[in-house]
Amino acid sequence: MLTHIILSFVIGGSVGIIGHVRKYGKIIMPRKTKRFIYLGFLEELLLGAVAALLLVLYAAPNSIVEIIIFSIIAGLGGDAVQIRFKLLKQDNDK
Repeated sequence: MLTHIILSFVIGGSVGIIGHVRKYGKIIMPRKTKRFIYLGFLEELLLGAVAALLLVLYAAPNSIVEIIIFSIIAGLGGDAVQIRFKLLKQDNDK
């Protein structure tokens, strides 16, 4: 079970980083501004990894192939959720 957790965390985080590079064209490093801390690529990495971890723990896949597929889908889903939150925030600002 521990290998399933580690594998899903790594794959989900990798998908999160790939989504970050696809979105911005480069890896943006974390930085601190006057008002808040911008996590940069760590934000997508953590969101994809946690989403993959939760899906794998909930679905309890039987094989490594299922773990990989679930982790990729969850990583992409985490990126979609983040985009939706940013769109909702922009709509509320208007």
